[in-house]
Amino acid sequence: MATATYQALTEQEKREVRMYGVTEAGMREAVESSITFRFSGPAMMAASLMSDAQEMINTEYGEVDYMRAEDARQYLNRAKWILFEYVMKDGE
Repeated sequence: MATATYQALTEQEKREVRMYGVTEAGMREAVESSITFRFSGPAMMAASLMSDAQEMINTEYGEVDYMRAEDARQYLNRAKWILFEYVMKDGE
């Protein structure tokens, strides 16, 4: 995200970008337009993100540097967000 674009965000949106790599609004748009979400559901989409995070921290691909670890952390946060927003709210 470009510096000027990031600076124009609200404090809440900046927090979301630090946690997820994107705002919640952007994430919701990406999730709901996803083929995986539409055909397999939110739990499968969350599981896919968790699998991707596992691959990012797999040491078979070399040393896990800060950026790979940060990407994996954001993927896990996205997966948790999907579970909380789409799976657990529906089951409450």
